[in-house]
Amino acid sequence: MTKTATYSVMHMVVAISVAYALTGSWIVALGIGLVQPVVQTVAYHLHERAWSFGDPRGHSRRKVTIDTAQAAA
Repeated sequence: MTKTATYSVMHMVVAISVAYALTGSWIVALGIGLVQPVVQTVAYHLHERAWSFGDPRGHSRRKVTIDTAQAAA
């Protein structure tokens, strides 16, 4: 959990820094830096859903897990 939190903070700092470098405005940079991770999260979720839907050959990309306790029984 700590790794995820620190990565999120780092991502936000990078986004704000890049936005500031491009715009020269801290207000715009903070707006972009705070909104961009939220948009990225939604985009990632949609990408994962589309990816898990399957490929053109009809093979599912969903992972199948097997409970080893049930498999041994």
